[in-house]
Amino acid sequence: MDKTTSLRKNPSRETCEGIIKRILMTEILENGKNEHFRTAADFMNYFESLYPSSNALTKQVQRAIKSLNMPKDEFGYFIPNKTAEQLEHEKELQYLFDKADAEVFSMEEYKPLFLRVSSETRSYLVHVLENSPLFEDKFLTLQETANGIIFYTKNPSHLEILLNSLIVR
Repeated sequence: MDKTTSLRKNPSRETCEGIIKRILMTEILENGKNEHFRTAADFMNYFESLYPSSNALTKQVQRAIKSLNMPKDEFGYFIPNKTAEQLEHEKELQYLFDKADAEVFSMEEYKPLFLRVSSETRSYLVHVLENSPLFEDKFLTLQETANGIIFYTKNPSHLEILLNSLIVR
């Protein structure tokens, strides 16, 4: 048996899937996103450079694309390494973040300050502090903890003075 008869004429569907994934990942690494591949036909130049052109090769690449079940972006380009469900979940999160006017920023400038309070009044005290004009802009956030309330503030010394001025002993 010579080498030509032992070689496959066309790649398997699994081989095509692996090649397609590598092509798309290379595209993303080089361009930041897929800007060239929308259909199985867009991959054919690459496959035809490796294998003899045939209807069977085209069908195998089409089967691989269908098997990968990749979602597409708003412009119709394949998105590798995401399922349609993951893409829908991301879209839902984007919608919610937009509705919530979400913004990410660093808390490097903020320092924690702890206020020890009893468990009986903790939740109510958090509610009052969150809605108090006196504490407006004094902290970024506060959170109930096992033994009190923790604040994150840019100026812990001013918040500490304010809190101590309200604690009557």
